[in-house]
This record gives sequence, structure tokens and C-alpha cells, in this order.
Amino acid sequence: MTNNVRVRFAPSPTGHLHIGGARTALFNYLFARHHRGTFILRIEDTDQERSTKEFLESILKGMEWLGMEWDEGPFHQFERLAVYREHVEKLLKAGKAYRCYCTPEELEVKRKALLAAGGKPKYDGKCRTGDRGLRTTERKPSCIRFKTPQEGLVEFNDICRGRIVTDRKELDDMIILRTDGTPTYNLTVVVDDVTMKITHVIRGDDHLNNTPRQIQLYEALGFAVPQFAHLPMIHGSDKKKLSKRHGAVSVVEYQEQGFLPEAMLNYLARLGWSSGDQEIFTKKELIEKFDLNAVGKSPSIFDIGKCTWVNSQHLAKLSERELVEKTKPYLKGLGLKVEDAEYAAKALHSERERGKTLKELAEISAFYFRDEVVWDEKAKAKWLDEKGKKHLKPLLEKFQALSRWNEEEIKQSFAAAQQELGIQKMLDLAQPLRTALTGTTVSPGIFEVLVILGKERVLKRLGKALV
Repeated sequence: MTNNVRVRFAPSPTGHLHIGGARTALFNYLFARHHRGTFILRIEDTDQERSTKEFLESILKGMEWLGMEWDEGPFHQFERLAVYREHVEKLLKAGKAYRCYCTPEELEVKRKALLAAGGKPKYDGKCRTGDRGLRTTERKPSCIRFKTPQEGLVEFNDICRGRIVTDRKELDDMIILRTDGTPTYNLTVVVDDVTMKITHVIRGDDHLNNTPRQIQLYEALGFAVPQFAHLPMIHGSDKKKLSKRHGAVSVVEYQEQGFLPEAMLNYLARLGWSSGDQEIFTKKELIEKFDLNAVGKSPSIFDIGKCTWVNSQHLAKLSERELVEKTKPYLKGLGLKVEDAEYAAKALHSERERGKTLKELAEISAFYFRDEVVWDEKAKAKWLDEKGKKHLKPLLEKFQALSRWNEEEIKQSFAAAQQELGIQKMLDLAQPLRTALTGTTVSPGIFEVLVILGKERVLKRLGKALV
């Protein structure tokens, strides 16, 4: 077991918590829990113009809904500006950073010239040496750049991807403190990870290019370098970067759509990680079995169909009582109440195989909870015409005469009405009845629906259908 594991999830409140971020958070969370370590939440909010309270609340809500409780934090980078500037001064005094007075216009001209010549946009080091880089009292606006070593290699062993090697010549003198005094990402992440004693940095492989730059900062500041694990990206079904058109919506939206948090954890964990052929995991099993060495290198494909299937498997595991409690908010969203828990349990149980999410389950079960039937107009026109109503009249009479309301008695009454009307196909009587009771032509078995609704509701609905 890895000792004293400390990991962090560091979202930026410039957007909602999406699938990719949630998967990164989950892998950090599972790694910490598996090794009985510490999971830290850090908010990277130095970009105050784009950071909003709304996005922050959305991120926290998403984390809480998924059940990824953090042990420390949330820490806010914006409250730590003095800490970052302190480390910048340390680099300046050691001659490992310098002031750069190049204007944005000058840098843009150089960038275009390099691109035109077929080279990579890279700072030419104009302020790196000489008096221009040493006049720390000069009032001219300046940023501060890190003095990148110009020889040798940056090497590290990535837990997921193996050995990574970068020639230092490929790395330019990056800005670590902007002209306005705000620190850049590469500096803040290093200072934060060190001061928060992070042992493992687990993040998406879109950060892979930043890692050699950050390793140089660790070394320049005299800090130990943590272990890195860069997770494969998540793509849509078209093999392109995940976006809204693929379903890369806010995690909170999946809650609104009626997905179970344990199902989302299960599905997110399987995006890039596996444990044998097992598909369905409880949270406890994920914690027990999670291993970064089992994370693949290839991009994962987000499939909303598969995600929905996983959700249906978790729905099937809920007790009837749990199912009622978890579906209540979605019924309430439809303007419906659960007044009888036992009745609700039977109603929802009858539809649980068709309902793949709690929202869908509430929608297809709504007819059980409505006082008035909401008819599908096409179904009503086809099955509740004069012929359909004529078929329902003797059925209503036979149901009214029943002293016991159970499936056996109902079936006998139905068969008797069918014979009396000379109807050959059961469908020709069942569909008018189903439409009258549910408003649609699709429902659980008609006799199951009749038993659950009860005699009083059935008679009332049939009576209104015949008007």
C-alpha cells in the first residue's frame, strides 16, 4: 500500500462540473480512499473575471451529489496570491527567474515571424541576460519569466503512460507572474501541490505538456517532485473531443435527468479503467478494486446509451421503498404527489423495467398518480371512438359487479365481456381499456394495471372515457 497518499481535484469555477472533470475527480477520490489517504478539493480561481459563484456552487453540488466527499478544502487560489508571489521572489533572488519588459505587440511580431519561418512560437530570451533583465526597480511594466535550463532532459515516469522524456530546448522561458501581478497556472499548481503536500498528481492527459515545465519549477524551488498519472481523454462516439453535442453537459444535469449518483460513479469509473469483465460496481467495490495501473492509454468513448443501461442496472437493485423515495422529487416535478407509499411502490415496480432513469420512471408511471387521465390524442382517436366505447360498456358493467378485486376475478370478467362482444383478438378489447385507464397504448400488462389502480379508480376512469 502507498503510504500517506494525498491527492487533489482542482477545478476552475469558469464552468460547470462536466463528465471529464467528474471522472478526474473520481479517480483521485478512489485512489485516496483505496490507499486510506487524503482527498483535497482546491478551487483554481485566479481568473476572477471568468470565475463565478454560480459555477462554484454547481461544482460543489455535483461533487456532493456524486458522493465524493473531500477531506480538506475547498481551498481557493485567489486567497493565496501572497504565497505565490513569495515563491516568485525566491526564484528571482536565486537568479532562476527574470523580469521581461517585452510588450505584447513585440511578442506578437516575434510569434508571427517564427510561425512564418515554420518554427514553434517561443520566447527568444531577449530579457534573459544583461541589464534589461536585472533592473528590478525599473518602473516600466514587466512580467516575470522562469529561466528555463537550456541543456539536458526532463524525465519522469507516468503511472498510466510510462516514461516521458522532454528535451529542455523545447521549453521556453514561461511567464510565471503576469504584468498585472497575477500568477500563472504552471506556478500556482506547483506551489499549491507542494504546500498542500500532494504525493500524486492525477489529471487528464491534456495537461501532459505542462508537466515538464512544472517539474522544472519543482526542481528550481528545491521541492520533491510528486508522482504523475495522466488519464486518457474522453471522446464522443465520433472519436472527437467530448462536447455538448455528445452529452458533455453539467453533472448536475444528469441528476436532473434522473440518473442515480452510484450509477454515474460506476459509469465514470469504467471510462478508462477496468477490473476484469465486471461492468456493474458498487461504490465500495470501486474503492476496493481501483488501481491506477489498470487505467488505459487510449481515449475513452462516452456513450449515453451505455450510461443509461448502467443506470437501469442500479435502479433494479433498489428496494421498493428506496425506489419510491428517489422517484418522489421527479413526480413532484410533474405536479404529482405520493399519498400512499404502498400504492406508489406497486405502481413504480410495474414500470421499473421500462424506466431507465428516475425521471423516465416518473413520466411513464404518472398515469397512476393523476386524478384525471391525460390522453394521447392519436390513441384516443383510434381506440376510444364509438366502436371502442361500445366495447367498454359491458366491461364496465362486469367490473361494477365484482365483489372481489383481484387478477383472477378481473380476468374472468374480461374474458366474459370479450366472448359476449364476439371479439376474437384480446387486443381489440385490451387497447380501448388501456387507453381509457392510462391515456396511452403502452403500459405494463393490462391486468396488472387494473389490480394496482383498484376498483374505484378503474370505474371512475372508465366512466369518464365513455362520456
